[in-house]
Amino acid sequence: MRVLLVKTSSLGDVIHTLPALTDAARAIPGIQFDWVVEEGFAEIPAWHPAVAQVIPVAIRRWRKNLMQTIRSGEWKRFKARLRETRYDLIIDAQGLFKSAWLTRYAKAPVAGLDRESAREPIAARFYDQAHSVAWGQHAVERVRQLFAKALDYPLPTTTGDYGLSRSLLADAPGSAPYLLFLHGTTWDTKHWPEAYWRDLAERVCEHGWNLRLPWGSPNEKARAERIAEGLENAAVLPKLSLAGMAKVLAGARACVAVDTGLGHLAAALDVPTLSLYGPTNPGFTGAYGRSQVHLGSDFPCAPCLKKTCTYQPTEEDKRRFDLKREQPLCFTRLNPQRVATQLEALLLTEDTH
Repeated sequence: MRVLLVKTSSLGDVIHTLPALTDAARAIPGIQFDWVVEEGFAEIPAWHPAVAQVIPVAIRRWRKNLMQTIRSGEWKRFKARLRETRYDLIIDAQGLFKSAWLTRYAKAPVAGLDRESAREPIAARFYDQAHSVAWGQHAVERVRQLFAKALDYPLPTTTGDYGLSRSLLADAPGSAPYLLFLHGTTWDTKHWPEAYWRDLAERVCEHGWNLRLPWGSPNEKARAERIAEGLENAAVLPKLSLAGMAKVLAGARACVAVDTGLGHLAAALDVPTLSLYGPTNPGFTGAYGRSQVHLGSDFPCAPCLKKTCTYQPTEEDKRRFDLKREQPLCFTRLNPQRVATQLEALLLTEDTH
């Protein structure tokens, strides 16, 4: 059986889809998937053994200059590639208008989420099979349920398996054990305060740990350099591809992460990770898997699910906190001392396994 999967972005969403492929491969021997995914994340689907072809799409880039995309022939070549293979089924696991639109260019029945289940209800108009999947549960479980319904197999009751091999992705052992701080993220509100990162870096280095800091943009690089400045055991990594980042993650002893795609990649590689949540809800989109510890803020307005903080500090907040260095204030409930204690507990737990 050959299935075309459309799940274009983001990094976390792409990773959340992997356990559903593992379920399908176990339920239907010989099934193969071709996966339409944003070009920036195209390395990841190829790591799963059930994926035959990765078909990159560049919606983010194309829509910035639509006429150039048409003139260059990129759009035409993409459509032609979708038509090269005869599929038994197309699954739109994104549930957006843009992903549903892409299904028009391949010839096969299309399955997706119904109006009440999709993030954008209009997407359901494009589907031959529209399936109901309840909200209020983790994104990984929602995708697993969609696949089970679309491909007609019993939903496994076990925890989802990403189907990736940490040992195959990791470099050969030999370097000293190290921790990773995954400090970069998208929303301003999801950033743990830089002063807290520096405090935690000092604590782990004082305990003899080697620390590695990745980055993906000039701003993240500058922050990583400030966090590591003057700490003998701390190093800022060079800029890495996703495959390079996967190697570093796979070799890490543990990670501390904010709500970020790399945190989900760490979970997919079964790397023990302590993830910090302020405005977002780990119950719905938290790092999923074994040895994943979620530390969520219990601040009065958390989780607010807002990209911009609208909380107005009280007079008590102004007395207790440095309003310039401890923003957003929901993360004051996850201060460096508390995080360091939780990290130590995570490391001790892993040592006993």
